[in-house]
Amino acid sequence: MNSINDFQRVFFIGVAGTGMSALAQYLQGIGKTVSGSDRYFKPGEFNDTRQKLEAEGITCFEQDGSGIAANTDLVVVSTAVEETVPEVIKTRSLNIPIIKRSELLALIAKSKKTIAVGGTSGKSTTSAMLFDILQFAGKEPSIISGAGLVSIIREGKIGNAKVGKGDWLVIEADESDGSIVQYFPEIGLLLNVDKDHKEIEELMDVFNTFKNNSRRFVVNRSNSLAEKLSQDISQDFCHHVNCNAGYVARDFGQDGLSVKFTINHVPFAMNVVGRHNMENALAASTIANLVGIDLAVCAEALKGYEGIYRRHQVIGQKHGVWLIDDYAHNPAKCAASIEACQPIAPKVIAWFQPHGYGPTRFLRHDFVHEIARVLRPEDEIWMSEIFYAGGTATKDISANDLIEDLQKTGKNAFFVDNRNDLLSYLRLHLTENCVLLLMGARDPSLETFANQIWQEL
Repeated sequence: MNSINDFQRVFFIGVAGTGMSALAQYLQGIGKTVSGSDRYFKPGEFNDTRQKLEAEGITCFEQDGSGIAANTDLVVVSTAVEETVPEVIKTRSLNIPIIKRSELLALIAKSKKTIAVGGTSGKSTTSAMLFDILQFAGKEPSIISGAGLVSIIREGKIGNAKVGKGDWLVIEADESDGSIVQYFPEIGLLLNVDKDHKEIEELMDVFNTFKNNSRRFVVNRSNSLAEKLSQDISQDFCHHVNCNAGYVARDFGQDGLSVKFTINHVPFAMNVVGRHNMENALAASTIANLVGIDLAVCAEALKGYEGIYRRHQVIGQKHGVWLIDDYAHNPAKCAASIEACQPIAPKVIAWFQPHGYGPTRFLRHDFVHEIARVLRPEDEIWMSEIFYAGGTATKDISANDLIEDLQKTGKNAFFVDNRNDLLSYLRLHLTENCVLLLMGARDPSLETFANQIWQEL
């Protein structure tokens, strides 16, 4: 497959996944015949993602092989799909081409003027902000995102993809599986480089290839590792006081659930929290300005920014407790998430569910260091046991190991093995003016868990 014009009928194995459902909706939106299956689709059982995909015209099947036909032109698999899945076996027997999700995204990116957003943290939020600015400015952009935009979710959609009539396509370029090296974007954007799925040296190699593949490359000079890959300081951005980048954010202030700052002395105000969101807005506005949109227009567009699903999503306030749900899952993100809540109330109680035994073991000391660094004397960190998604894993680490490490640093750290018991243990710790922050990723039931906490709060 050299082009998206080389196929018409495409089938997705694992279509309910965030990355897969976005591509399925995009292809449906440009006129392809799309179908797919997922292990979460069960006969007679309601599935929200399935309903939304079918509403878009995408035919959904259980994962039993029945959806693959002789006239299927292409089958797309996510990295989690194994060779033993019935669809893969049937696809092989019919000699239908199989490609990975990232390869398909690379083909789509080739068909448009693509802005690829890369970095360890902030990709989804920056992509969403940039999409909103481009849309507000009348550019009619497209987006393929790793998370649902609230503005698109309100249309009754999943929210992670939209096809516009304009030239620009905004995509997230993921470094965790190395697929970022497959994209050749018009503009490559590097937000930051922090230890997450890979060691720093490996990440720098991957991001250097991303730089070389990009026609124009823009970096965040506030991040010392990203700064090393700068191509042209005049189109880079920064929020350090004495920075000489082309775009500089200053005058940051947070009042409760909103922030204010300036970019090149143009005032911005947004209904988000945390310095990291100023950085995300700075990145989005820099790119928008480089493609011809005035910074004042960027500011006007971002006034109405509604956020993305499970990224510091404010569920509400009850009995003086703000409940906030967040996707934070690596050390830098968890620390930034806790810090962003601190101006809201004098006490933050953060709960975190790590995912995967391998990643937790790899990042154990980084989690402890970053979380301990940001906790104030009155703040607390709670954890429940590591989320296990199946497969072969050596279960030789527990979330309690991280909690014990944090206790040794003198922090208020607590372990509750089963998260369903969390609230009963927490109640005595809640005050009449505090934030309860829930953090975690990869576990599809986290949204339900947050709603359950809200009901019982």
